[in-house]
Amino acid sequence: MAAQGAGCFLLLFCFSVLAAGSRQAVEEKTHPLPLVIWHGMGDSCCNPLSMGFVKNLVEQNVPGIYVLSLEIGKTIKEDVENSFFMNVNAQVELVCNILSKDKMLQTGYNAMGFSQGGQFLRAVAQRCPSPAMKNLISIGGQHQGIYGLPHCPGESSHICDWLREMLNLGAYRSLMQEHLVQAEYWHDPLNEELYRNKSIFLADINQERGVNGSYKENLMKLNKFVMVKFLKDSMVVPVDSEWFGFYKAGQAKDTYTLQESDLYHEDRLGLKVMDKAKKLEFLTVEGDHLQFSKEWFITKMIPYLK
Repeated sequence: MAAQGAGCFLLLFCFSVLAAGSRQAVEEKTHPLPLVIWHGMGDSCCNPLSMGFVKNLVEQNVPGIYVLSLEIGKTIKEDVENSFFMNVNAQVELVCNILSKDKMLQTGYNAMGFSQGGQFLRAVAQRCPSPAMKNLISIGGQHQGIYGLPHCPGESSHICDWLREMLNLGAYRSLMQEHLVQAEYWHDPLNEELYRNKSIFLADINQERGVNGSYKENLMKLNKFVMVKFLKDSMVVPVDSEWFGFYKAGQAKDTYTLQESDLYHEDRLGLKVMDKAKKLEFLTVEGDHLQFSKEWFITKMIPYLK
């Protein structure tokens, strides 16, 4: 009788373990991976015409999804101002801390960055592997930086006029690098050595001064790295940066592609291996910077989130 009772107990235990596993599998299947969104320059986490619209669109098309639209600061006003004036490395550190404490993200998440939010989230992927980023979608991100700032949209245009003047005066001065966000991904093709030595953000995440093995290892853990380029972009110079291309050194007219770059051939970030494994995806939009239709977003972006 004792043996029979022990057998029954063991059988019940096995059933309970199997049932718990089945429930977990169902929960994982019915609850899609969370999405983390990082807005661009002059925008905020919750603007109903931009990130608020995107958040609602995702929630409508991916039932049950948890969407975190990052707010960099304590208020919307701070969030907008920080997109111009808060040290990017400090922003990335702040976001890594936010993500590590969010219980909804601990089994992994997808990330979607708009404009400069694209390269900022790539920095998160490279520097902060836990919780794990699964897919990174960069919409108009400038992964090789910019060499020009033609215009800014809406209410931020007066700030951009001032910012353009500051960048022209000396983007690589320490004061500019520490306090002007766009200076931190300013890439001067006429002086590559100055860029490599003085850029405190972009040159670091692009492994320009040496290879940090963890950056490469962490980025290669992504399932997909999707880059969206806007074919009529009048804001990002050069637009090739949205696909990891840039101006050839010594001039500002002819460009190279990712596959033609030293970054790719030396595989400092693992992008060559990822490309061969079909982890990199390059998409285009027939529009100006961040101008896309609701239909395009649902057709092209939503499948990466399901």
